Amino acid sequence: MNRRKWVTSLFAAVAGVKLASAQTKTAQGMKGKPIQLFVEMDVDPAREKEMLSVFHNRFQPEAKKHPGYIDVKVLKLRQMVQGSPQPLKYRFELIMESEELRQKWINSPEHKRLWPQIEATFRNKSDYPVVLYDEV
Repeated sequence: MNRRKWVTSLFAAVAGVKLASAQTKTAQGMKGKPIQLFVEMDVDPAREKEMLSVFHNRFQPEAKKHPGYIDVKVLKLRQMVQGSPQPLKYRFELIMESEELRQKWINSPEHKRLWPQIEATFRNKSDYPVVLYDEV
């Protein structure tokens, strides 16, 4: 087999795997549009590195394993461009296939073990904004 045919076959195989994966995901229940959850985080400046370490090294890798997971990230405010009031410095963003799958994730032993480690770095541990959106 010459190199051109080999490369063409390789690309076709990769495309087939991606298509099969997408079809499986659709068949498994991505029926509607995803949900997005935002948490405004007032992180103690002395514990920022700790929060980011827990998020990137423990929380995010575990979240990726759960059904319905699409994306999770922590955003750090660069600047307020327009409007008021001044937002908090960090925003947690979670995107899941559905609210039902998010509920399964937050009730999992893994989430119950990991989220308190992030929450422990907040200055406002008992009263922080959590907002749930449906994509329309």
